[in-house]
Amino acid sequence: MEIATQKDSLALVPRFPDVRSLVEAWKPDYPVYCLRPKVIAESAKNFISLFPGTVMYAVKCNPHPVVMDTLYQAGIKHFDVASISEVKQVVQGYAEAKTYFMHPVKSRAAIRTAYFEDGIRHFAIDHENELEKIIQETGGQNLTILVRLKTPASDTCLYDLAKKFGAEPQQAANLMQKAQEYGAKVGITFHVGSQCLLPESYRIALELVGQVLEISGVEPICLDVGGGFPIAYPTTSVLPLEEYINEIKGGLAQLNLSPQVEILAEPGRALVASGCSLITQVQLRKSDEVYLNDGIYGSLSELLDSKIPLLRKLIRLDGHVCDELQEFSLYGPTCDSLDTLPSGFTLPKDVREGDWVEIDQVGAYSNALATNFNGFRPQSFAIVEDEPLHTQILL
Repeated sequence: MEIATQKDSLALVPRFPDVRSLVEAWKPDYPVYCLRPKVIAESAKNFISLFPGTVMYAVKCNPHPVVMDTLYQAGIKHFDVASISEVKQVVQGYAEAKTYFMHPVKSRAAIRTAYFEDGIRHFAIDHENELEKIIQETGGQNLTILVRLKTPASDTCLYDLAKKFGAEPQQAANLMQKAQEYGAKVGITFHVGSQCLLPESYRIALELVGQVLEISGVEPICLDVGGGFPIAYPTTSVLPLEEYINEIKGGLAQLNLSPQVEILAEPGRALVASGCSLITQVQLRKSDEVYLNDGIYGSLSELLDSKIPLLRKLIRLDGHVCDELQEFSLYGPTCDSLDTLPSGFTLPKDVREGDWVEIDQVGAYSNALATNFNGFRPQSFAIVEDEPLHTQILL
């Protein structure tokens, strides 16, 4: 695969002073992602300044070259990857980067390629068979095995990732002992769930870590507190990042770890969600129904689960936009009736075919999740220099 590098991606992507200028120039009848590198860089630098350890970016969240390059330039030199494709993107694009294969389940071919071709030495597991697989495929030399601990179920996060991955405390302790017996360096990791709204979740998870360390008797070389750090969406009240970091610091203090233990985090959404918006165009209006050229099979799949009514702004080049708002049913471009956005989406009452709608805060899990279903795939990107909608005064 061809990888754009830090040297050229920012120059290759078209740049505009603001979204309206982009619309005036392109008049796009296709979706356009509006990247804001400045916003992404500020988020990264803020996280680095607050977190008491190493910050690695979860590539799955948004792997676009401009996003990756911006984070790298802002100081993110460590990356959480889940596939060989992500491994290659990091290894081939960033000479100083360090890569961690944090997917707990990997194919044997992926393990061999990552280890022998790409120099990956950090692998996550949550089961003995996965440990055996890694030892067999790598020969067991110079490995760091991070055992993923199952965290308590919670209704205060958008996605409970413990439903799929994680070892119970006793099992995690056994895995740490087993990995150490194989001669591997050992770490421990967890994930409290995506868009976690309860800072105390990290302290609770760290208390479990303490139990595992006491049972196992293994001194870890690293401890990864995972991701899950939230952002403030329009209808979501989120405590400042400092509150989450303080809970982590408090939990770490109780563990009395050696100063040599590396502390890691793997934020994704918190770094990039607010650094991109989406331009869609109205294809048709039927009374209180509006058909857009992007939907849940494209950039907006996460709206199905989150039910978050993202900020939006109507753009019309040839006339005034009505100040009165109305609730509409919104549909995506595919022929599937499931391609329907959640209710509660308001737009100016006079919205019509040919209008554009900018949708805010789609930097996380948008282009990364887009499909080719029905032949529709949003793939146009531009850089804009204006402030995101959630920092502007909307009409």
